[in-house]
Amino acid sequence: MGVKAGIVGLPNVGKSTLFNALTSANALAANYPFATKEPNIGIVPVPDSRLDRLIELVTPKSTVPTTLEVVDIAGLIKGASQGEGLGNQFLANIREVDAIIHVLRCFDDGQIVHVDGSIDPVRDKEIVDTELILKDLEILEKRLEKQKKQAKDATRESKAALELVQGLVDHLNEEKPIRSYQADPAVQPKIDELMLLTAKPILYVCNVDEAAIKTGNAYTEALQKAVADEDAECILISAGIEADIAELDDPADQRDFLDDLGLEAPGLHVLIRSAYALLNLITYFTAGEKEVRAWTVRQGATAPQAAGVIHTDFETGFIRAEVIKFSDYDSLGSEQAIKEAGKMSVEGKDYVVQDGDVMHFRFNV
Repeated sequence: MGVKAGIVGLPNVGKSTLFNALTSANALAANYPFATKEPNIGIVPVPDSRLDRLIELVTPKSTVPTTLEVVDIAGLIKGASQGEGLGNQFLANIREVDAIIHVLRCFDDGQIVHVDGSIDPVRDKEIVDTELILKDLEILEKRLEKQKKQAKDATRESKAALELVQGLVDHLNEEKPIRSYQADPAVQPKIDELMLLTAKPILYVCNVDEAAIKTGNAYTEALQKAVADEDAECILISAGIEADIAELDDPADQRDFLDDLGLEAPGLHVLIRSAYALLNLITYFTAGEKEVRAWTVRQGATAPQAAGVIHTDFETGFIRAEVIKFSDYDSLGSEQAIKEAGKMSVEGKDYVVQDGDVMHFRFNV
């Protein structure tokens, strides 16, 4: 399934350096505003130790990890909602992604110019928030006028639609993003249809220097305090460190580098997994001698829907799914041992896939 996470932020905060490290795509990363004019797109494998373990146990001929599409979007400045800088392009690009990775500069370096002349991640966050809110207001106010005319018909549906749009406008006017709007679950699909920028889930990435990579600094503390009411995750990453790690081809060299810094894993692994979870995605596996593969589905997906990710015919002709819990595969070591222990279950159309399930589908077309 295709899902996109967009990397956004002001110019010169480390977006493209981070993107390069994520994708090894060598997108232009330069010390001047608008180095990224067109969005760069990369496909990033999602690190998963469970896939590594299945490969070890099954020894397949090929392996395929699940992936996340990452988009490096042009830097935004004040006035973007009115077309300043690359504002219109930025906002159009961000509308196409499913989630936002907001990179904020949280380090001092006189050699790297900040577009506003000083380091203040809270101010930078508010600049981006304001521009997205203004753009959403522009869309909703036009919608509101239309709904007011339709509400004159006095139908229950037209009145409900008017109340919803008015509520969203009022919420934005309080400088709050739509993702924090408390809506009735039955109404949420109506909000989703509007494709509002501030409705997208968000992950804050504090780009720090090496000294702050483990404990943060005054900048990250201020940012975490500012986003405390947003129910949003805030993670620490050093784009410079990640760029250095990406240049090391040997995994042993990468491990030594991380050990020297006192880090358990690359920050990019944390970023990718956090973005994956932000989109309410889970992974299931297929495992055989020919291939061990990770597949992506939305949390709550049923067995037929999971089968449909492999091929639409699998969903259409779904009969049943044979399911093994990863923990059983890990402990028992083989499919044969799992069957002998009675740990393989047979599930029907109503089965909700669990993260880490190892599945085999029976279908008829």
